[in-house]
Amino acid sequence: MAAASKRGRPSGYSKAMCETARKVALLGATDAEIADILEINIATLHRWKVQFPEFCDALKVGKEPPDERVKRSLYLRATGYTYDAVKIVADAKTGASVVVPYREHVPPDTTACIFWLKNRDKENWRDKQEVEHSGAVDITPMAEDGKRKLAALIAAEGSTELAGEPDA
Repeated sequence: MAAASKRGRPSGYSKAMCETARKVALLGATDAEIADILEINIATLHRWKVQFPEFCDALKVGKEPPDERVKRSLYLRATGYTYDAVKIVADAKTGASVVVPYREHVPPDTTACIFWLKNRDKENWRDKQEVEHSGAVDITPMAEDGKRKLAALIAAEGSTELAGEPDA
């Protein structure tokens, strides 16, 4: 029996694309942006991640440093931070520019705190809370009361047809 032939056009993948993808990912590019730069469809990029482990690894290695920078920035935003800054002012007597160094404090941001906690401590901070109900709810008395009221309404109308009983 003859070997099955591959159909479709060639992949267009080359190992050189790994380095390009890694470098672009280091700049913080998303998968869609990386696909655009490689001039491929996003579905092709996802397929290559599965088909070519070295391509997937290159993307992971490239994405790690920008992800860590964002994590660090979120942490600083959530906890507050201080940085050195300068103000340029005009000297009142001479009119010359004077550089005045100072320390700027950025207070903690509540939204960043909530975001951090929802992702780091999901059990205590997620929006959806699990509520467990124990015990039983007995609706039998309500159902019996409803049947009596329905029978009283039918009797008041004088019709047994509503109750589903044939006329005699």
